[in-house]
Amino acid sequence: MKILIVLPRFPYPLEKGDKLRAYNQIKELSRNNQLYLFCVSHTKVQPEDIEQLRPYCQEIRVVQSPKLVNYKNVLRNFLSTKSLQMGYWDSLKARKAYRAFERKVQPDVLYNQMLRTMPLVARSTYPKVMDFQDALSMNTERRMDQSRFLWHYILHFEFKMLRSTEYNSFKIFDALTIISEPDSDAIPHTRNGDIHIIPNGVDFDYFTPLDRPKKYDLVFCGNMGYEPNVRAAKFLANEVMPIVWQSHPHATLLLAGATPKHEVRALASNRIVVSGSVPDIRESYASARIFVAPMRTGSGLQNKLLEAMAMQMPCITTSIANDSLHAEPGQQILVGDDSHQFAEHVVRLLDNPSEMEVFAKNGHDFVLQNFNWQKPCQKLETILREVAASKK
Repeated sequence: MKILIVLPRFPYPLEKGDKLRAYNQIKELSRNNQLYLFCVSHTKVQPEDIEQLRPYCQEIRVVQSPKLVNYKNVLRNFLSTKSLQMGYWDSLKARKAYRAFERKVQPDVLYNQMLRTMPLVARSTYPKVMDFQDALSMNTERRMDQSRFLWHYILHFEFKMLRSTEYNSFKIFDALTIISEPDSDAIPHTRNGDIHIIPNGVDFDYFTPLDRPKKYDLVFCGNMGYEPNVRAAKFLANEVMPIVWQSHPHATLLLAGATPKHEVRALASNRIVVSGSVPDIRESYASARIFVAPMRTGSGLQNKLLEAMAMQMPCITTSIANDSLHAEPGQQILVGDDSHQFAEHVVRLLDNPSEMEVFAKNGHDFVLQNFNWQKPCQKLETILREVAASKK
């Protein structure tokens, strides 16, 4: 089967969740299919990054979209009451390049990731499957509820536009996929039960326990330019750690991940380290005793939790994150939704190393049994084949 994959970002390096999902799906789908990759990028994609995808793709086409044009499209979408982020990922240059690539490839089926790619493929006559990945409108609503003034207004506008776009996607695509049931339930359509659940997985050969000296007590990893991660980092540093320090004054926290915003860099102190981008994120996981992910906004399945559990780390998170993970609180993971609950779990583990070992083992066994890339990608391939066959 000839599959044309359309992405809003080049899926390498793997510093963002959507890239990680796309990369592993491409890797698995390439086993039995011919893949053609079309990507929009706002920055120049390095040749060495493209080489990471060549073993899996027959041909790769990357279109660099100038940011000035994208900002103009954001304004255009605002004036015409359309999603701002869809404007940011859209351009006439990208549409023309996509249409030419589609004509050249003549695929059996299109598979595109996220609402952001809809303008490229909306008028295509080929069979189409879209991966919502997660419920962007729900993510935006959560951010809106914690924002004020102008930013609250902008997010409220974007929330309404995304809700409308998610609804309309049922008319455009032959099948839809998403990462988890809570995200599927949040999509505003009576047919949201028809959305196929395709969870993420873990590369267990890569994310395996490493024997390293423990330089930190806690670690939180993620793209530190992504707003939900920024909020989580600030919550940890400003609300959780002061409580932990009352009983453990020397406890340390590592905030590791690419592109940290100024707000995150400002959290650095003698007890909080902000590393920025690291060559191998596994070293950051392995350098700490406990993994924490206090997600208060965002949506979808948190890859960082899967990776940490695969590396046999005890994990503490919030209900928002665990709703998609479905780990058993108190057995495989600890869950706290306010600063006091979260800090209590941290102190509990710091005071009881034997409990750390129990949660580490139980969490590892949980992800080993429930999360791999092969099974969900086999389901995705079946969906793509059925859609392609139904349109012939």
